[in-house]
Amino acid sequence: MNPLNGGSWQKMRENRFSMFVVVLATLALGILIGTVVSNGVKGKTVDTSDASPMQMPAPQQLSTVFSQVAKQIEPTVVNINTESTVKNPHGGLRRRAPDDEAPGGDEENPFQDFMDKFFGPQGPGGGQSPEGLRTRSLGSGVVVDKNGYIITNFHVVDRADRIRVNFMGDPPTVSYDAQVVGSDRETDLAVIKIDPAKIGRALPAAQLGDSDSTQIGEWVLAIGSPFGLEQSVTAGIISAKGRNIVPGRQFQSFIQTDAAINPGNSGGPLVNMAGQVIGINTAIFTQTSGYQGVGFAMPANTVRNVYQQLIGPEHRVTRGSIGIEFNAQPNPAIARVYGVKGGVTVANVVANGPAAQAGLQTGDTITTVDGKQVKTGDELVSEISNKKPGTKVKLTYVRNGKTQETAVTVADRTKLFGARLGLDEDEAQDATPKETKLGVTVRPVPAEAYERLGLQRGRGVMVQDVRPGGFADSVGLSRGDIILEINRQPITDDNTFNQIQNALKSGQDVVFLVKPRGSGREGGTIFVAGTLP
Repeated sequence: MNPLNGGSWQKMRENRFSMFVVVLATLALGILIGTVVSNGVKGKTVDTSDASPMQMPAPQQLSTVFSQVAKQIEPTVVNINTESTVKNPHGGLRRRAPDDEAPGGDEENPFQDFMDKFFGPQGPGGGQSPEGLRTRSLGSGVVVDKNGYIITNFHVVDRADRIRVNFMGDPPTVSYDAQVVGSDRETDLAVIKIDPAKIGRALPAAQLGDSDSTQIGEWVLAIGSPFGLEQSVTAGIISAKGRNIVPGRQFQSFIQTDAAINPGNSGGPLVNMAGQVIGINTAIFTQTSGYQGVGFAMPANTVRNVYQQLIGPEHRVTRGSIGIEFNAQPNPAIARVYGVKGGVTVANVVANGPAAQAGLQTGDTITTVDGKQVKTGDELVSEISNKKPGTKVKLTYVRNGKTQETAVTVADRTKLFGARLGLDEDEAQDATPKETKLGVTVRPVPAEAYERLGLQRGRGVMVQDVRPGGFADSVGLSRGDIILEINRQPITDDNTFNQIQNALKSGQDVVFLVKPRGSGREGGTIFVAGTLP
């Protein structure tokens, strides 16, 4: 029978309808019989005198907890507004070109891809002014110390010329200037500070909880300023823990939540039902730049460790390293080929690094650190990065099927991988940043940049950072620019740069000969000049 035949098709529909009616009729009959026959035995009934009636749960219980937590935390949550200006030494707009030291520039920057994909813009943009492009962004933060210390995201305050903070209950026109204490690009965290004396009242401070003790399914609240709507509270649960959303990105293991998080929530707290901050809201997975049920928060235990270092004397995060590289994702084939059952197989040993000096080689598989077993690269990084530079650790490793041991002296990760990290502007950090007369910090030009830019080796220094509002910023120097001369005097390294800089005096004209970043081999040099205040 052809099922497309009209008459047969109609008959099939009738048969199906009949079957459907029969099923319903059978169920109805069972219901009717159940009113007469109980337990399948005619004439007998079950004694239910010991059954407790179902009670409707008090609807106020959960909502009351939400309300109490919100009232407790909201006074510590702030709205952060930032302003920044992209300047051009020639008066026009200076577009952000690819970093001179990074192949492909921002297009291959995994952290920028991460922010673009997972969070999108932080708020309304600005417009063009005679000085350049004025941009504004919105974010959130949480006060963690009554002396005015606030935790937020690095991307909220990055490159900001001015940071202003608004508190709950204050008029929209009332805001307080804040300064960056320190920041850590690798965890996307920053600490800013306001002067509590200017507020005129005691500042409440939130308490950080133990994020390791949180459980999947726990209720949480996300508090912040999505789309500029201050003190918005959303509720959800912890959906997952230890979520690594950017493959190969170290130090970023997130708490996942379905509490609604939107642009502007960035830097705000994720709070448990005890009123403790268990995470800092950082990103969302979205295809529309809006909430789609998947948000990510940096765990409080990571936040606490970063915060303690950022408020320290150096205002930066120091991480240990032994100078090895390995595959970001475990691969069973590697273990089988190298004849090991677990551990981290070394793919590369940095020349003259701690691991090389201790005798480690490519193909060795590290199985323990100070007697603690490591199964994944994340576990190995966690163990080593938490060690202070100069600390000695005992490694157990397998080579050609034989177990061996060695002692390795941990080094500063930033110094050890300085050139490598310098390839990515968002990861680059000056190991010992210092305030300078010109308002700029510099570092050696990466070796590969000379050939790419057509420069003579041993000439120039690369701009590492520019202080907002400083002299270098005012004349238009940018990160990634290469300074070749100052007042006709050649720059060969940071020592000659500092010598020339230290000899400059207030009121003196300063002329930089600069190879702009992104100019390539065919691009020329330009003058950047001004009068030193």
